Amino acid sequence: MPGSDDQRLSEIASRLHRDDPRFARALGAGRPLRPREYRRVRVWLLLATALAALGAGIALAHGLLIAAGLVLAGIAGELLDPHRRSRGDRRPPPRA
Repeated sequence: MPGSDDQRLSEIASRLHRDDPRFARALGAGRPLRPREYRRVRVWLLLATALAALGAGIALAHGLLIAAGLVLAGIAGELLDPHRRSRGDRRPPPRA
């Protein structure tokens, strides 16, 4: 079997510390936090603000407020996507 259990556990611990140091510190102190993937309070507040702006823009027939609500809703939707980090870089390759 390649590698011992201790070596694999230390690799997992180092990867966890690298990915989410705040969670790793809290886990080591005995009071674990939610992992970063589940801490989305700010994003939900952004989405609520976006929907409020969109609703107010529709009610007031104000185009700029509607556009701002749609843009904020798009940003919140992108931030709520669970697979956004695994898609990689979206920038085009540099020109030669």
